Order: sequence, then structure tokens, then C-alpha cells
Amino acid sequence: MTTQATPVRTGPATSVPEPVVHEHITDALKAPVLLRLTDNIVLARFETMKVYAALGAVRTLLERGTVSPGQTLVDSSSGIYALALAMACHRYGLRCHIVASTTVDTTMRAQLEILGATVDQMPPSRNLRLDQERRVRRVRQLIADRPGMHWMRQYHDAVHYTGYREFADLVDGALPGVPLTVVGAVGTGASTGGLVQPLRGRGRPVTLAGVQPFGSVTFGSEEFSDPEAIIAGIGSSIPFDNVRHNLYDTVHWLDFRHAMAGAVALLREHAVFAGLSTGAAYLAAVWEAAHHPERTHLVVGADTGHRYAERVFARHREALDPRTLEPRRITALDDLAMPWSVMEWKRRPHAVRPAAEPVPAPLPAPAPEDRTP
Repeated sequence: MTTQATPVRTGPATSVPEPVVHEHITDALKAPVLLRLTDNIVLARFETMKVYAALGAVRTLLERGTVSPGQTLVDSSSGIYALALAMACHRYGLRCHIVASTTVDTTMRAQLEILGATVDQMPPSRNLRLDQERRVRRVRQLIADRPGMHWMRQYHDAVHYTGYREFADLVDGALPGVPLTVVGAVGTGASTGGLVQPLRGRGRPVTLAGVQPFGSVTFGSEEFSDPEAIIAGIGSSIPFDNVRHNLYDTVHWLDFRHAMAGAVALLREHAVFAGLSTGAAYLAAVWEAAHHPERTHLVVGADTGHRYAERVFARHREALDPRTLEPRRITALDDLAMPWSVMEWKRRPHAVRPAAEPVPAPLPAPAPEDRTP
């Protein structure tokens, strides 16, 4: 893999943006920085991408009368949605309860608690699939015990698509009139789907390349196991209704080592400190851009690299050289193989094979402060 860096520009800026004083921190955080990495690769680098999803969802639910100020919103999260939802609740005067993945670190948990959220965190798990299923069971238990709570259902409720229309407006204005390929982690489906649907609705020729980890049921790799996988939030052990398979033109499956290579390369080559899902998307985008040089490739960078500092960036000397990495091209899921495969998905629907039900693990008892009415 090679990249052609855009020449460094020196001299005075041609224009100075209008200064803006925001009313709430979410207004400043929701929009990404757009950075041209090469002639045909642009990065949309977010601090916390899911602020768009959480703000749009909460605002819409309030407008519909589905929720009201003072009510408690609850959801499961591996990290960035939890923070986004807590900030949206802070803004709109709602209470927040997070059932957090075992991957949520001390820094993230402290922010959530200071923002007023109550947090249930899952104990360490032998794999992320068990962690995710524990979280969903815990949310169901909470809803049954406290009917006044509203379950946000970020994995299933299409209301999370609404906030990304603003992202589509931003991309449309910044990259007008060019054939566009969006490359991003599939995750819940709302970020990539919520971006490309409005763009395609305006008649733009937009293709979508989704990025998946091995072990996710979303695009049929659940039979694989990546023992190092900590790419929280880009795959799933359960089917997500918000993933609309017929929006995707191409799918890339990458293991942890390849995502790490992409994340380290992004920092080394472009001084961008971003998370593992962004690293995986960057690696896929460089390959896509080399094979489709006529298109502009927009990489969706969901968050910063802070929560991966020790387990990824401190190990940067172990990172694979991205110039030596190539995917295996496949035409059917039966040919899927680690560590990196790519397939022309061709916007087909996909029936996810049901995963085997794991042995249920005991649920942790709620903490005393977790008894929000």
C-alpha cells in the first residue's frame, strides 16, 4: 500500500471562517474536521461522531412527544454513543442511564458520571459477543423493572438516522459534484446509512464501502474469531435492524492487526490520532482509492485514538507495514478468510444466520445510585 501525500501549502489562508459562539458543547463537537489526505482521499475526523445520532434522535423524540424533559433515557454502548447520549441528555434536560461495555475505560466512565449519567458496567468477558449480549439483557431487565425509562435502541430505532442529514449537508457542500465513495465502519448502520441515503436522494453517484471485524453477524463472519479484537462498536454479535444491507456496494472484513496498521499509519503519515475503526476504514480506503482513482473517497473517522492508547498506539513498533497488505478478493461468503477480505456486495439484502445462544452469565446487581425512577 502506498499513498501520495497532498503537497504542503504555505502562505496566508485565503479566507477566515466566521467565528461562532456555540450555545452548547454538542454544537461544537458534532461536525467533523474535513482533511484531505491524498488527491482522492478525504477524512471526516470526528471527536465523537455519534453526537449527530444522539442529538438528532433525542430532538426528534422530544418533538414527537415520545419522551419529555426529566425522563430517563437508557441504552447499551461500547463508548462513543454513551458519551454522545449523556451530552444530549445534558443539553435537553433528560436523565441518562448507560449499560456500558467492559471496554469503557476509566476516563469515559468518569465523564459519564460527571455529566449525570448512571452507569452499569459489564464485568470482564471472555469475548465481546458475550459482553454485548449481557448488555442487551441488562437493558431489558431495566425496562421491565422501571417502565418510565425510554430505551433508545441505537441498534434498531431508525430515529438515529435523522441527525446524519446534517453530516450529508456538510459533505455535499464541501465535496460538490464529484463521484463519491464513502468508506466507514458499519456499526449500527446509522452513520454510513444516514449519510449516503440523503446524498443519493439528491441524485449524487455515491457508493458505500462498509468495514467489518471478523466475528460479526452483520455481514456473515460470525464463524470467525479474532482473539485480539477490541474494535468496539463496528461489528455485532446480534442482528441490528438499523443496518440496511442493500445500501452497501462493497464490504471489507479486517482483523485487529490490520486495523492497528491503518491507525498507526494514519498518525505517522498524516498526524491524525484516531481510533481503530478509523484505522480499518483508512486502510480499506487506500486500497479502494488505488483501484478507483477517478472517485473521491471519504473516510468516516468516528472518534479519537485515546481509548486505544495503551493497547494499540503504545505498541506501534509491532504495527504491520500497510504497504505490504492486500485483501483477498472474494465473490461469496463461503470464501471469506482472515485477515482481510473484500467482496462486491452490490446492494443486496442479507438474511443474517441466527447465532447460537451462549450460556447466560449472571447479571451484576444495580448500584444504589442506579435506581432512577
